[in-house]
Amino acid sequence: MATPSLLLLLADGRFPAGAHAHSGGLEAAVAAGRVTDLASLEEFLAGRLATAGLVGAAFAAAAQRAAVPGTVGAGESAGTAMLATTLAQLDVELDARTAAPTLRTVSRRQGRALLRAGRAIWPDALFGDLPTTPGGAHQPLVLGLLCAAAGLSRLDTATVAAYGTVTGAASAGVRLLGLDPYQVQALLVSLADACDGTAADAARAADDPPERLPAAAAPLADIHAEIHATWEVRLFAS
Repeated sequence: MATPSLLLLLADGRFPAGAHAHSGGLEAAVAAGRVTDLASLEEFLAGRLATAGLVGAAFAAAAQRAAVPGTVGAGESAGTAMLATTLAQLDVELDARTAAPTLRTVSRRQGRALLRAGRAIWPDALFGDLPTTPGGAHQPLVLGLLCAAAGLSRLDTATVAAYGTVTGAASAGVRLLGLDPYQVQALLVSLADACDGTAADAARAADDPPERLPAAAAPLADIHAEIHATWEVRLFAS
């Protein structure tokens, strides 16, 4: 099956949502001496995919599922209210799965950036149903609505989310460690099956209620995020 062009657009690191400003926790891991070369970068990316990647992809897929007519509840008249309720539940549950306050802030900041791009491209999308929490909605929820507006499937949505959790950190590895970009791209190719598997797991999990969505955690990444936020000089926002 051909890959939809809009999937490629949303997964592209050049999409104007500010992802290039974040290392996915790699900058702190490099400073701590936990990632030093291509092999340790591979371990970092695999761990990130299994934790933040799975959780983010599942919540993005759940948001997409809620936004597609006929997939949640019955009756168009109740659709908007039901979507707003579901998104609010997803936001609370994702907040609970994001232990580090810094990472909650980062997720909401990235959500705001993605929302600005989404509103410019799809002004008629259902962004008004996002929760009006301080700082804005979490990034995976906004991504789910963008993918729904683009007509992408639940699996496509999960794929975009999972892919983004590794590509941003991989690109940061080139800058932080001076790695050969060709070797880093080869590393991403080697992780493609794992990325697809994570996306498939996340898409299936989206059928569950918000409180039963994946809750994989990475405590060391949470600690690194809090330390990184105290630095006065850094290359990346997170």
